[in-house]
Amino acid sequence: MCGISGFLEAGPGAANAALEAVVRSMALAIAHRGPDDAGAWADASAGVALGHRRLSILDLSPEGHQPMVSRDERFVVVFNGEIYNFAALRAELEQLGHRFRGHSDTEVMLAAFSQWGCEPSLRRFAGMFAFALWDREARLLHLARDRLGEKPLYYGWCGATLVFGSELRALEKHPAFRREPDQIDRGALALLLRYNCIPAPHTIYKNVRKLPPGALLTFRAESASSEATRWPAPAAYWSAVDVASRGAADPLKLSDAAARDELDKTLRHVVGEQMVADVDLGAFLSGGVDSSTIVALMQAQSKRPVKTFTIGFSEEGYDEAAHAREVARHLGTEHTELYVGARELLDVVPRLATMYDEPFSDSSQIPTFLVSQLARKHVTVSLSGDGGDEIFAGYNRYLWAPRIWRRMRPVPRPLRAAVAAAMRALPEPVLRAALALASPLLPAMRLPMDKIHKALDVLDCASMEEIYLRLRSHLRDPASVVLGATEPASPSFPVRADLRGLQCLDALTYLPDDILAKVDRAAMAVSLESRVPFLDHRVVELAWRLPEHQRVRDGQGKWLLRQVLYQYVPRELVERPKAGFAVPVGAWLRNELRDWAEAQLSETRLRNEGFFDAGLVRARWDEHLSGRRDWQYHLWDVLMFQAWLARDPRA
Repeated sequence: MCGISGFLEAGPGAANAALEAVVRSMALAIAHRGPDDAGAWADASAGVALGHRRLSILDLSPEGHQPMVSRDERFVVVFNGEIYNFAALRAELEQLGHRFRGHSDTEVMLAAFSQWGCEPSLRRFAGMFAFALWDREARLLHLARDRLGEKPLYYGWCGATLVFGSELRALEKHPAFRREPDQIDRGALALLLRYNCIPAPHTIYKNVRKLPPGALLTFRAESASSEATRWPAPAAYWSAVDVASRGAADPLKLSDAAARDELDKTLRHVVGEQMVADVDLGAFLSGGVDSSTIVALMQAQSKRPVKTFTIGFSEEGYDEAAHAREVARHLGTEHTELYVGARELLDVVPRLATMYDEPFSDSSQIPTFLVSQLARKHVTVSLSGDGGDEIFAGYNRYLWAPRIWRRMRPVPRPLRAAVAAAMRALPEPVLRAALALASPLLPAMRLPMDKIHKALDVLDCASMEEIYLRLRSHLRDPASVVLGATEPASPSFPVRADLRGLQCLDALTYLPDDILAKVDRAAMAVSLESRVPFLDHRVVELAWRLPEHQRVRDGQGKWLLRQVLYQYVPRELVERPKAGFAVPVGAWLRNELRDWAEAQLSETRLRNEGFFDAGLVRARWDEHLSGRRDWQYHLWDVLMFQAWLARDPRA
């Protein structure tokens, strides 16, 4: 796990030393991603410079130093991530005559590029990665990102110079980069208010994009010559849509026992590969199905107790540490837990804008950082159970969206819209009382008010895909809150309107843009490498070939994954209602965070900055403080942007 940066100028640039100085400054801005080593390489004749910060995981010797040049001297690479099947690739390449100085996966990557070329090599790699590869012979710059988007990669333009890096702050350090307010993309800001993150390819800046997962992008030195060459379409070397479609067309035809054994074998192999490291390694453990499965498979292959880490919360209804403790005791791990109170959680809030680098407002970012910080005191690498819900159908919305659509569809849409509008217009106490009276007939309405409003928002939807979008959305019309914004259209993906299709949509959007971004920034803030076995493409391709009855059964998702886990952990230790990694932001905003939030939401500041409808934001703030409405999610989106806008760019 490392940080990369670089740029490509149109035509010959300054002297090598000057280019290296710039790219070192860019890399220094992301030193937290790689505190163990730093490197720079430049070729003034081509106007290219590559920078690297290293977190040493494999081959701790100087032989793992980057930027690294291939043995044939054709390729130069800076690489962030891990290639888990590098040992098998190395053996294959040695049979073809390649020789190696050290034992890093980076050196194996370069040999693969020399042997097979860039895109064919990408198809062979199993891992998480983002890299920049300079082809000295063809004078081409390749940028690539792993299949599911575990590792980030930003790229954009400063005049005629292409800049790129693992985080926005690396790009911001280029001398030609502009951070002025007119460079902020108001459409992307509207997306933040809808999704609590900014989905790829968008970023908060107009002239910067995120490379989508599973994509390869190639530039020539003269790329700035036209708009088409500045923004070429990324080429997909792997497609979640294709994998989902092939899985639907060719499902596995295995008995439950045989399917369980096949999944167990694949997961054991992948987890075993991801346990390879030359530094101490552990795992996050919440005690739920996903993290417990990963830890169980680690412990089954380890000769000593696996180190596991859990954060506990003193707030009632938010603590899962006791469940994790029981699983750890059963598996025999070396378990560390840390109970944190409101003070420790709140102390993280001022750091979020710098830590997340781009406006990001999934409030589970706070406990994610704290568990990463705890783990880093003991290990350098930690495995997690992220991705289990998306890959094995664990979210309730996968079951609810088709069910809601089947029941709604026969009712004329205008009638549904009128009922929803009338109910939304009721004061919250009146609405709560009405629903309480109806609850014997409508037991599903016995929900928190924020969920009730979410349910009302889907009543007038015209399709199941629109229901999915509304369930994912914080605001129905975020562009009405952002002044001068036109919200970019949601991308249209050719997926089926069924369980597999909804999983695929999450894998394309929510997973890389929210979940993986959250984990990457939190872990990298403390120089911890996070690994996600469920997102190995071999696991994903197997999971999406499972027929629906082996993914969901008796109204419960992740059915087959649970059968794998039950071989290692008793059912009663992990079976409980699903809980998110949540924190009580709504209550904090009325109490401990009130002064901080008031400063961010000052009406004078909102009007002077000119990004939000100040009257609307202030009205929602007042409603939240009074308890008339719970606007915590909407307010947190605004607050995280405001904190980002005010951050110190030197931090």
